[in-house]
Amino acid sequence: MQHTDEFDAFDDDQPKSKTQVKKEMHQLQELGKQLTELNAAKLAEVPMEADLREAIETMHRIKSNEAKRRQLQYIGKLMRKADTEAIEAVLLKYKEQDHLYLRFDRMAEDWRQRLLEQGKEAQSAFFDTYPGADHQQLRTLIRESGKEIANKKPPTNQRKLFRYLRDFFMQTGQ
Repeated sequence: MQHTDEFDAFDDDQPKSKTQVKKEMHQLQELGKQLTELNAAKLAEVPMEADLREAIETMHRIKSNEAKRRQLQYIGKLMRKADTEAIEAVLLKYKEQDHLYLRFDRMAEDWRQRLLEQGKEAQSAFFDTYPGADHQQLRTLIRESGKEIANKKPPTNQRKLFRYLRDFFMQTGQ
């Protein structure tokens, strides 16, 4: 066992290979790219230094692809001194929220389709499963959506039904 400990210590003492350094730089650049894709409200929550924040804001104003590429490299360089663990934690939180919102959207779309196609059976099943839903508002939205479908009107109430269901699932955390 003593030999492996010596080898591990030996590996730690060795300088990083050029390939390893490049790989780490590309990872930092990719992390910086993810930051540039955030909207202003989410970006404000990310813990970072002022120069990195300024570089990301500059990236949003750049139109030229080559200039964007160079700015992204600069952001990657600034990421070397940033607290990447804190940044990754915030990005992970946003990713989890996005998955949750996507799940609520799918549930709302599935229930909307089911409620419009199956009628009273689906309504009973929905109210049995989710007794906290506003029965009157849901029935009104379903009725108005049915009229839209029958008269081949734009899906205004169908969208309202979807939003009601999505918001309901988000509030209840189903």
